[in-house]
Amino acid sequence: MSVGDQRARDLRGGRPRATTLPAIVDMFSGAGGLSEGFRQAGFRVLAGTDNDPDAIATYRANFPEAEVIVGDVRQDAIRERIRAAARQATVLVGGPPCQAFSQVRNHSRVIEDPRNALYREFVETLRIALPPAFLMENVTGIDQMGVREQIAADLALDGEYDVRAQVADAADFGVPQTRKRLLFIGVRSARGMSAPVLAGSGATGSVVLARFDGDRRPRYQLVVQKNLMSMRLADALADSDDLSAVTAMQAISDLAALPVGNRQDCIGWDQLPEPESAYQRLMRRDSGAEAANVQVPRMNDDTQLRLRGIPQGGNHRDLQEELLGRYLTGQRWGQDNGSGRLSRKHFYAYRRLHPDLWAWTLNTKADCVYHYASPRALSVREMSRLQSFPDRFVFTTDLRRGGIEGRHDGGSAHSRYRQVGNAVPPLLAKRVAEELLIALNATSGDEIRLMAG
Repeated sequence: MSVGDQRARDLRGGRPRATTLPAIVDMFSGAGGLSEGFRQAGFRVLAGTDNDPDAIATYRANFPEAEVIVGDVRQDAIRERIRAAARQATVLVGGPPCQAFSQVRNHSRVIEDPRNALYREFVETLRIALPPAFLMENVTGIDQMGVREQIAADLALDGEYDVRAQVADAADFGVPQTRKRLLFIGVRSARGMSAPVLAGSGATGSVVLARFDGDRRPRYQLVVQKNLMSMRLADALADSDDLSAVTAMQAISDLAALPVGNRQDCIGWDQLPEPESAYQRLMRRDSGAEAANVQVPRMNDDTQLRLRGIPQGGNHRDLQEELLGRYLTGQRWGQDNGSGRLSRKHFYAYRRLHPDLWAWTLNTKADCVYHYASPRALSVREMSRLQSFPDRFVFTTDLRRGGIEGRHDGGSAHSRYRQVGNAVPPLLAKRVAEELLIALNATSGDEIRLMAG
C-alpha cells in the first residue's frame, strides 16, 4: 500500500477507497497565477478559461494537461464547457473582472447589476457545480465600496458554503512584492468544514521605507518597528536564505547584467551568474538550460538621465529641478504638453526599486517600476520573478497577427507585461491551496477528492 493510499485509508477510518489528486478549474484564468499556485500545492489543473487569446496561449503552454477554454463565458457553448469541467473539480477558483463593483449605488445588489455579468457567471457556476471548496479573489477596492458582505452572501448560496473574506498582502507570504488582494474562501458547510483564514508573516507591518534628506540628494532606507517580532522579521528580510520575506535584490540580482534594449529573449543560464539567494534557487528549479522572457525594453536618453538622478527606492518627487524639463537631450518623444515640463507627475512615474525591500505593486506596463542598480526597465522575466512565477513558466502570445476577438491593444511585448501584471502571485495562491487541503483532508465525505501523497 502506498503512502497516499494509507493516508486516505486512515482518514476514512480504515475503509479502503480509490483516491485521486484534488483538482481545480480556473475561471478568468489569465496567464494562470492561481493555477500555478494550486499546482505547486499538489492540485491537478482540469481546465482554465479566459477570453484573452494571448493570455490563453500562455496558459496552454504552461498547463498542457488542462482543458483550455477560450471565449466569452456568457456564450452558451463556452458556459456549458466550463460548467461540465467545474462539476469534476475539488475547488473552483477565479477572479472575475470587477469594474462595475465600484459603481454600485443606492444599495443595489452587486449580483443584480447587469454590468456584473461575469461575476454572476462565477456564482452560477459555483451553484451548479457545488465543488467542496472555492476561492474567488479580487481587488481590495471592493471594501471601500462596502460590498464585501454582499459578495460573501452571494457566494454562501443560502448557507451551502461557509465563507471567509480577508485581505492578504502577497509580501507576507514570501512574494517579493507588496500586493493586496481580497480573498473569498468557501468550503461546503454540509461537510463539517470551516473556511480557513490565512496567517502571513506580518512583515509588511514591521518595516517601512523612509525618506531622508541628504546633502546632495535624498536617500531611502528601511525603518524597523520597535518590537521584537518586527526585528526578527527584519532579520529574516536581510537573510538571503530565508524565504519568509524576500527583497527585490534577492529576487532578481542574478539577472542584473541584462542590458538595456536586449532583444534576445532566451539566454543560457550558463551565461548568467549562479543564483545568489534561496529565492533565486527556488525560481530556477526545473527551468531547463535557458532563461526565457529576458528581453529588456529600449529607453530614451531623457529617461536614463532622470533615473540616474533618482535614488534607490525613490520616484519622480526626488528629481532635481534641472531634470524636470520636458526634453533634456533634444530628443523628441511622446506628446508635448506645451508647458516645457514633465506632465506625468504622479507616484507611478520613474519609480526605482529598493534592493533591500520588496517591490511596489506592479501594474501592466513595462515602465511601472525600474531597476534598483541599472537605469533600465525590467524584463518580463524579472517582473514575473517579483510576482513569484517560477522561471520554467514562460509568457507568450497567440501567434495570429492583428485584431482577434478578446485581444488587447499594444502588441505582443505589452501583452506579456500585461499578463504578468494582472496575475495573482503563485506563492500566495499556493498558501491558499495548502490551507484548503488541510480542511479537505480533515473530512471523510466520499465526495472529497483527497491527495494521493
